[in-house]
Amino acid sequence: MSQINIDGSQGEGGGQILRSALALSLVTGKPFRITRIRASRQKPGLLRQHLTAVQAAAAVGGATVSGAELGSATLEFAPARIAGGEYHLAVGTAGSATLVLQAVLPALLVATAASRLILEGGTHNPSAPPFDFLDRTFLPVIRRMGASVDLSLEAHGFYPAGGGRFTVSVQPSGRLSPLVLLRRGEVKIRARGLVASLPEKIAKRELDVVRQRLGVDRTDCRVESIETSAGPGNVLMIEIASPEVAEVVTGFGMKGVTSEHVASTTCDEAEVYLNAGVPVGTHLADQLLLPMALAGGGVFRTLTPSAHTITNAAVIRQFIDVPTTIEQEQDGIYRIAMGTALEEHTT
Repeated sequence: MSQINIDGSQGEGGGQILRSALALSLVTGKPFRITRIRASRQKPGLLRQHLTAVQAAAAVGGATVSGAELGSATLEFAPARIAGGEYHLAVGTAGSATLVLQAVLPALLVATAASRLILEGGTHNPSAPPFDFLDRTFLPVIRRMGASVDLSLEAHGFYPAGGGRFTVSVQPSGRLSPLVLLRRGEVKIRARGLVASLPEKIAKRELDVVRQRLGVDRTDCRVESIETSAGPGNVLMIEIASPEVAEVVTGFGMKGVTSEHVASTTCDEAEVYLNAGVPVGTHLADQLLLPMALAGGGVFRTLTPSAHTITNAAVIRQFIDVPTTIEQEQDGIYRIAMGTALEEHTT
């Protein structure tokens, strides 16, 4: 089988290009070579979380790999056969363990045996979807497509200490079903302020802003003091639940940034999603493309696609021949469709 060549600096140019390539290579059996990995980043090449994803994909797919070392800008990956089973994947830093899961989950859904993963590293950091996004937003949607996946958070891992831990149980699902997600319906908003080794007043001030900005009832706002954390951390999560999907908008507390500023910028993002009336938020749109491609099609309405989404679509096209359209319906509202079997849903 001929090797696919990928420019790791294309489009958004981040680690997602590598993770998507690994996932797609595993499920299609197509080998690839990627060059200029993260070339425009401050620290280019493979960081610890990227290397962990490569190692995880190699283990799951029995792959032959060259260039799998820290700082490497070029990688060759040739999978053999997907194997379910028990896997322990440790990033070793605050790098995102949730992103490592992206590289292997699609393959485990089509394995011949069940799998159980233990993932260690960052579970809540600003550069990746937090555990709660996977649990509340992404997985419920792909379960609708036929996936059988369960998560359990055992320890929070905030940046920069890391030390988080969660488990994932995957039952083979075979081919996923196409997704149709065009309408949102009425929403219910809840908010949580998480603090670890920090005063609860930080979260209370954040939630005060959420109540004022979004009109959320006090009974739907909760402070959570996290005891299972290796280091301090603060996260604000706004969950916007509807009959079709639950969007989780996240803000991260940082040294020198006021609680009010963290909450205000998080509310800004939540308001964009609320005002658009679409079911799929920016981050979920990015993550749904690969499952839809594996399902052979699907369609959803979303916000203006991010650079991540556009780049992810380009990588997918190199592995899977599924027609993809990204069309603007009105200002700030887009429809993304894959495949040809769902044309009746695209109006």
